[in-house]
Amino acid sequence: MADKNLDFAHLCTRLPGDIARRKAAGDLEGALRLIDRRLEEDLQPELAPRLRLERRRLELLPYDYPLTREEALAQVRAEWPECTEGQFDALVDDGRIDWRYLHGEPRFHDRFLGSLRLYPKLAPGLRQEEEDNVKRDEVLARMRREGSLTARITIRASVQPAGDVAGSRFQAWLPIPAACPQQSEIEILDSTPGGVCAPEDAPQRTIWWEESEKREFFVTYRYLHRAVYTDPLTITPDPVQPDFDTGEEAPHIVFTPYLRDLTARVTKGCQGPVEKAKAIYDYVTGFVDYRFQPGYLQLGSIADQCARELRGDCGVFALLFITMCRLAGIPARWQSGLAARPGSTGCHDWAMFYIAPHGWLWADCSFGSSARRNGEAERRRHYFGSLDPWRMVANSACFAQVTPPDEEWRADPFDNQRGEMTADGRGLAAFQLAAEQELVEFTLL
Repeated sequence: MADKNLDFAHLCTRLPGDIARRKAAGDLEGALRLIDRRLEEDLQPELAPRLRLERRRLELLPYDYPLTREEALAQVRAEWPECTEGQFDALVDDGRIDWRYLHGEPRFHDRFLGSLRLYPKLAPGLRQEEEDNVKRDEVLARMRREGSLTARITIRASVQPAGDVAGSRFQAWLPIPAACPQQSEIEILDSTPGGVCAPEDAPQRTIWWEESEKREFFVTYRYLHRAVYTDPLTITPDPVQPDFDTGEEAPHIVFTPYLRDLTARVTKGCQGPVEKAKAIYDYVTGFVDYRFQPGYLQLGSIADQCARELRGDCGVFALLFITMCRLAGIPARWQSGLAARPGSTGCHDWAMFYIAPHGWLWADCSFGSSARRNGEAERRRHYFGSLDPWRMVANSACFAQVTPPDEEWRADPFDNQRGEMTADGRGLAAFQLAAEQELVEFTLL
């Protein structure tokens, strides 16, 4: 059986004009009809992977953008009654509210309200979540003072079909901690019987099941996570730097003309790789604003798209930083898993970059951007070179396979954070999955 997800490597191939125009006009049925016709004719086999993956994207697009304009405006006015239609449209025009044209009208992202809450000056009537960051700031200060912090972390994760998904035989993959510079003493404490763990160095490490009766799968794991503080500006780089991890990785780490020109401008006048990496970090965290994204399978070439739109979530930030670093000759790579802080556990992505003779360093551009947004200069500096002890690393590569390979359509073909499932050989989409991550124990040692 061929791996359907490999079709996403062809994402940078342009759609035929007639299909692209139908999609842009929101005529999903017409676009699907033209795709099926071309696939049946089989006159352009080189185009078939792009057409197959576009069919999958079009089928799922309405689930990411379910809200009409009236429904989206009603959600805003439920908290901010004074919001006018003009104010709402201004937020749309400013890129603060994500939308797509579907079925002849604009449809809005299901999490647009969460994106708006991050910018209270732009949407002053929305409820704001209170944050107590005293403990967070104390931990980061202690990390800088002591040089490193180690935490013992226990997490329970689970995945199951959402609602009434039919099936009598299920496969499931859940992320588990991988071997990496930060993690050690990885233990599986409990799990649904029959689970098989991937090797600790798997690029997207999982525990896997294949069952004919069970529908819910869980794993509880424990590990040590050591976060080291490094200020890259104190490093004197070697005269010659390595060239590994400096190439393109389609479809999202691609050296487009726009990104080449942008990187050249941002790094102009910089002396050496540290200054270049810092300039790139300052650009990404200074100009890109956070906005919740649809499923990554709906995004185009992510780094280029983020650079042009200046909007993204944590993984989008990371891919832009990685791509610009590679263009500047700085080795850079992906890391992702969970942010596992007491009181808040969820999916998260960040980047690594390499400066010889020191080695690998980290950059969390999403957290750096939020620090800029909140006027926290010290926290913004912290996440250039260092992370924190609130992490679970499962993935060392974007667009890598799980173990054993999930060759059906994955819910996220790029980043496995919540888990994947098949039902009777059908790949389940994100809206068909119910996944949870619970922080059971967190102890700073």
